[in-house]
Order: sequence, then C-alpha cells, then structure tokens
Amino acid sequence: MPDLKPVVFVNGVILSVLALIMLAPAAVDASFGDDDWPVFLLCSGLTLFIGVGMALASRGNRPQLELRQAFILTATVWVVLAIFSALPFTLGSTQLSYTDAFFEAMSGITTTGSTVIVGLDGTAHGILLWRALLQWLGGIGIIVTAISVLPMLRIGGMQLFKIEAFETDKVLPRAAQIAGQIVAVYIFVTVLAVATYFLLGMSAFDAVAHAMTTVSTAGYSTRDASFAAFHEPALEWAASLFMVLGSMPFVLYLRSLQGDWSTLLRDEQVRGMLSIMAVAIAALTLWLFFTMSHLPLLDALRLTTFNAISIMTGTGYATTSFDLWGGFAVAVFFLLMFIGGCAGSTSCGIKVFRFQVLYATSMTQLKRLMQPSGVFLVNYNGRPVTDQVSASVMSFFFLFIFCFAVLAAILGAIGLDFVTAVSSAATAMANVGPGLGPIVGPAGNFSPLPDSAKWLLSAGMLLGRLEIFTVLVLFMPSFWRS
Repeated sequence: MPDLKPVVFVNGVILSVLALIMLAPAAVDASFGDDDWPVFLLCSGLTLFIGVGMALASRGNRPQLELRQAFILTATVWVVLAIFSALPFTLGSTQLSYTDAFFEAMSGITTTGSTVIVGLDGTAHGILLWRALLQWLGGIGIIVTAISVLPMLRIGGMQLFKIEAFETDKVLPRAAQIAGQIVAVYIFVTVLAVATYFLLGMSAFDAVAHAMTTVSTAGYSTRDASFAAFHEPALEWAASLFMVLGSMPFVLYLRSLQGDWSTLLRDEQVRGMLSIMAVAIAALTLWLFFTMSHLPLLDALRLTTFNAISIMTGTGYATTSFDLWGGFAVAVFFLLMFIGGCAGSTSCGIKVFRFQVLYATSMTQLKRLMQPSGVFLVNYNGRPVTDQVSASVMSFFFLFIFCFAVLAAILGAIGLDFVTAVSSAATAMANVGPGLGPIVGPAGNFSPLPDSAKWLLSAGMLLGRLEIFTVLVLFMPSFWRS
C-alpha cells in the first residue's frame, strides 16, 4: 500500500486554493446585486476548512512523489475538485440536484463543456463566472499535468514529450519554472482574448467569461445560444483564432518567446492539426454552400470554420445546429470530436500526435512487409520513435475505443436512443461538449438524461481528460500491493 500522506497533503493545498478562488464569484454576485454571494462564502469556508484540515493532518516529512503516488494524485485531484466545486451549483440559485451539480462541475473542470443548466441568460452572474473559472483552471491544470506528470507516467505515448519539455537548456531547466512560464503565457492570451471580445462588442462580464472558456478550449457560455447570441461575425472569427491558440502546445510558445519563432511552424503536431482543420473546413464549406443554395459562400466559410474548430479542439461552442446540415457534415463532426488538438495544450480528444505516430508505425510495417531484410525506423518530429512508444500509442487507441464502446452500450442499455447514447459517450470521452441529435445536440442540453447516465458520463469525462490509463491503473489489484 503506497503512502497516501503526500497525496492528501497536495489535495488539501489545492482545495484551499479553490476555496480562495470561490471568493471571486462571491464578489461579482455582490456587485451585481445577485443573491448567491452568501452561498459562495459558505462554500468557500467549508472548502477551506476541509482543505486546511487535510493539509495539516498529513503534514510532516513528505518525500518526493513516487510513481504510484503520482497516479493516485493525478486522478484524485480532479475528483476532489469536482466534489467541492459542485457545492455552489446545488446550494445556490440554480438549485441543481447533487448529481446535476457534480456533472456540471466535472464537465467544467475537465473542460468538457456539457451542461445541465437551462436558462443561462437569467442565471446569476456568480454562477456564470464560477463555470468559466472552473474551465479556465481545468485548462491550465491539464497543461501542467501534460508536461510534468503524464510524460513521467508514460501515458499513451506522452513520454515523447518528456525530452522536449525537460531537456537541459532546451526550454527551462526545471518543471516548476516551465509551469510558471506557461501560466504567465496562459494569462496573457486570456487577457488578450478579453480585450478583443470587449472591443468587438461584448460586455465586460461576457468578455471575461468567454475569454476564459475560449482559451481553455472548454466552451461554457453565459448565453443559451452561445456565440450566436451576439450576432457579430467578427466575434466568431476572433474566437476561432483563440481556440486554435489554446489547442497548440504551450511549451512551443515559450520557445517562440526565447527567439525561436519558427518552432510552431516546424512542429509536426501543429502542422498536422492545422492541415486537418483546413481540410475539414474546406470540405464542410463546399458541402454547406452547395446544399444550402441561399447561403453566401463567406457565411458558409464562417459557420464551418467556427464550428469545426470548436468541435475539433474540444471547445464545444456552437452558433448553429450543425447536426442538421446533413449526413456528410454529421460524419465529419463526429470524426473531429475524436481527433482533438495538440498534446501539451488545453484541447481534448485523442490528440493529433497519436494519429501521426500510428500512421508512421503503419507505414513502417508495410515497408517491412515489402522488404523483410530492410531496416526501417519510425520517426516523429525528426526523432526516432521507440517500440515502447509505438506500443503505448496503439494501446491507448484500443483502450479509448473500447471504453467509448462500453460507455455507449451501457447508455443504450439504460434507455438512451442510439444517436444520444453514441454521441454522448463520444463527447464525454473526447471532452467536447455538445453531442448530436435533438436531446444533447448543439441546440439541446444534458438535463433530460437520467441520473445514472450523468454519473456514467462524468466518469467518461474523467477517463478522457486523464488519458484513460491514469484512472484504469487504479483498479488493478497489483497496483495497491506493497
């Protein structure tokens, strides 16, 4: 049995920080005259009390985290945050059941963007800000996890990025320094998004909330109609740009700031992501233009650009019911859900680099079949890919599809129709947000789903966000043996 004191200590510290962050929506509620500010103060006090208690109870000599402790910490942090982040949703004016509140909090902290709240236009400002804050915190949390923890755990090929992130004199010498620099870049991009949205017509509050959920590629909005409520094409183009910025590796931004401005364009993962986006946008634009003859080409381009980028990056904003565009469009959007953005970014999904490694491995195997005596190596970003990495990536693909299929089958067994079950499972595992169909589609909401489905989807969000292995390994009996 691993020593859990370091895990409890870190969870206590993070809960204490969460409690302090709850004061922000309390202040906003008070300034707007909403009634939820005492609720946020109460939740903050309770969370702080438990967080400090956990930290004090586990204080003392805390050795450096071992491998098993790192696995436990990575999984428990997200669960503990969701448990306490749900409190304002169930105690505040939204008066959600705890099941709905936990679903909303887990969707927020994992930057999924699926929601059960109906009537966002009339929801208290503090609740709206709290949703945005959860997604913003989840975005920076997954970046730091992806560059510091997942490579160490060798999750799904993420060990490819351990050398890039921590090699001496390449970026910064230590993980803490990298994390600090990335947080600074993250804040800068968020502030830039706030200023851009405000100048393009959003109110100050809407600009702040949407900037946080755009840069984190998360998707919560302050309006039921999402970005369509603002009726401003320039806002959609600006949001498309910031969603792309959020889905690129933040470590590469640090290299760019150090003078290597070509690093983003030379990175295979970035080029692959932009290429897939361009092909999908071009195909969808032509499809929409020719199937909806009344729609001007520029409007078709704007609609497809915004919605395709939103789905592929896992943001989940929607400006139209794209699931009504026809079978071809639905198939493209369904595939984009799984692809995702770049590793080391806020985006979700399987990640582009895994598709690239899988393709390179497959091509190498074909060459070996044709020339059995030849020597062929798998390369990625100019570096050789070991058999261990290739096996890790293929294992990730298998487990991802397996978990998705099992989740979809269980959702179907509890009464969901085929489209709702399959798209809900896909959007949870890929952390996208909206599904397909009249219930959970872009114009729908997850509130009609039964409680059992919401708990299952919450588990699916956690699995997808933490790259599956991190969670599943905890269910192996051998993991807990001394």
